[in-house]
Amino acid sequence: MSLQIIAIKAFSDNYIWCLRNHQYCVVVDPGDGAPVKEYCQRENLSVTAILITHHHWDHTDGIDELLKTYPDIAVYGPQNNNIKQINSRLNDKDIIQLRDIDVALSVMTVLGHTLDHIAYYGDIGLFCGDTLFSAGCGRLLEGSAQQMFDSLKKLATLPTETKVFCTHEYTLANINFALAAEPNNKVLHNYKRWAEQQRSQNLATLPSSIGQELAINPFLRCHSAELAEQVQKHSASQLNSPQAVFAALRRWKDHF
Repeated sequence: MSLQIIAIKAFSDNYIWCLRNHQYCVVVDPGDGAPVKEYCQRENLSVTAILITHHHWDHTDGIDELLKTYPDIAVYGPQNNNIKQINSRLNDKDIIQLRDIDVALSVMTVLGHTLDHIAYYGDIGLFCGDTLFSAGCGRLLEGSAQQMFDSLKKLATLPTETKVFCTHEYTLANINFALAAEPNNKVLHNYKRWAEQQRSQNLATLPSSIGQELAINPFLRCHSAELAEQVQKHSASQLNSPQAVFAALRRWKDHF
């Protein structure tokens, strides 16, 4: 079996991404261990590594349960000593080799949502936690608007065909805000129809792609004249740079 990437559902809207072949798997941000164990038992898989993007409970609370079943596996994650289970702490531009599934991933520091946030990128796609969502981005819970702007700018330079595996099914809510910010974006209107169809069948709207997000995600489109005009109108202030548009856009979304 060639590599597959499966979404294991958790809580109300989390996806725990499972990178698997016929025998082994690696899981990303297991906030809940139970659905991962159920999937692995059903598919006769062994977890050989865990990837963590940041410290929030809905991305980390399943680690201990998985380590009971799969002790001594690698737990990769950021330089945050509060996530005590991490045994391989990573820095920007590190490369990890997941030999059991024949995957290499590079590490990208993406501050903004939190101050420990990292993403994992390789030929198979981008695992970006709560930094980039389809048609949205994470809240600024610890970092600054400038940090998030810089992080998203970094992700936006990845190849357009890059698949984007974010951790939450927030797409429809994000699209509703995106349409307020850029109401004449025809690609966005088409994307809304597609996303509504997916969700009506209880299907995921993820993964997205970098190319898709460049076309529809307002947080990657602060250069858009229409969007800048809408944000200025809403904020009732003069915004003289894409960074200023971004900061005002994020504040608008916080109260949308």
